[in-house]
Amino acid sequence: MAILDVKRAGVGALRMGVFGLVAAVVTGVSAPVARADTFADALVSAYNHSGLLEQNRALLRAADEDVAAAGAALKPVLRWTASLTQRFGRAQTSLLVGAQDADSLVANGSLIADLLLYDFGATALGIDVAKETVLATRQALISIEQQVLQRAVQAYMGVIESNEFVALRQNNLRVLTQELRAARNRFEVGEVTRTDVALAEAQLAQARSGLASAQGNLAIAIEEYRNVIGRKPGRLAPPPRLPKLSKSVDAAKALAVRTHPDLRGVQHQVTAAELAIKRAEAQKRPTVSAQGTLSLSKNLDSSNFSTGASIGLNAGGTIYAGGARSAAVRRAQAQRDAQRGNLHVVRHNVQQNVGIAYAQLSSARASLEASERQIRAARIAFRGVREEATLGARTTLDVLDAEQALLDAEAARISAQSQVYVATYLVLSTQGQLTARDLRLPVQQYDVTEYYNLVKDSPTKQSEQGAQLDRVLKRLQKN
Repeated sequence: MAILDVKRAGVGALRMGVFGLVAAVVTGVSAPVARADTFADALVSAYNHSGLLEQNRALLRAADEDVAAAGAALKPVLRWTASLTQRFGRAQTSLLVGAQDADSLVANGSLIADLLLYDFGATALGIDVAKETVLATRQALISIEQQVLQRAVQAYMGVIESNEFVALRQNNLRVLTQELRAARNRFEVGEVTRTDVALAEAQLAQARSGLASAQGNLAIAIEEYRNVIGRKPGRLAPPPRLPKLSKSVDAAKALAVRTHPDLRGVQHQVTAAELAIKRAEAQKRPTVSAQGTLSLSKNLDSSNFSTGASIGLNAGGTIYAGGARSAAVRRAQAQRDAQRGNLHVVRHNVQQNVGIAYAQLSSARASLEASERQIRAARIAFRGVREEATLGARTTLDVLDAEQALLDAEAARISAQSQVYVATYLVLSTQGQLTARDLRLPVQQYDVTEYYNLVKDSPTKQSEQGAQLDRVLKRLQKN
């Protein structure tokens, strides 16, 4: 029987043997003629190809700009106004002189500078809120990165698993074809009945259906791979050795609470909400600002003109606004309480996800070991039943049942191997360690501080920093 026969010498040896053999069977390559796509290649391609990462990097840059906008309120504001007025009328300046036209065309221009001097820290607190929001958005980007890489792991293993199922179903079809041929030969000499032949034909038809289903699942897996990785899968290399994990689930949970981006992001959101309360309270207080004005008025119908300049301090505040400002404080307090509740929920969800991931990994490992024992037993049983059937001690149905049991065991092993890999990387994801940095992927990692450092001080386009910012934006747009 031409089935995959790999001796178990540890999970690593089994994985390498089975995946390597099946990849060669499916692609029809007996010797490597081209470099196979590796597991790391797929992760790198997924990282570079992901539009979801690009989307959330842009959202982070938008949050960076909120810091710049908030900080701009502490800088001078320079405004200008201009007007051109045509006046019509008649005027009489003396009893001896009659009324005369008093039409005139007057141009006015003003240059006004405003500077906030003191607002009890409301603006500074607004800047701090924006900064905390940036930090939370950075953590959200890390979370998205983990999702992208986890999906890449699933896509890679999905193609390998689907390829193995196709190879297994093709082999099963060949075996059942031989069984049907043997049953027909035995029927012709009177050793079996027409019922045995019909059973073999039915089993063969079921095998064809199973092969078609496996091929359909392979096509689906290829489309998922193309979507996630960015290209159609070629010859896939066996996945590398599994990464090491914490042996203790409690230790893994403790690590996840410290490092998971979802939890860190909510912590920043809680801090931002607490600062927002202080800002809302400060906004109820007066503000002090300075204003300077330079004005020019010119009568275009004569040589008359006037200029003026002024500088002064302005102070003001709201005495009563219908309770709107007190409502803003209470609203900020309610949002703070909501974020605290969310922190509680996220912490427990992170811990739960770690426990679930470890349970899935343990189940997959146990299933893999059990399927190995099941395959050994089913193979022996199948060979024995087939030999007994040639002696007339077993029926064709017994042979077909034994073949199906072996097929089920082989399929269980294929699924378990894939599940072990997916579950292992899921554990890393639940701990916040499934990132390009942690996996040491050879990619150009996105620098979350570069853009922030350029825009946090609100540079103008004419400044050196503004020119550098333009270069960064052009580079991002090209990518």
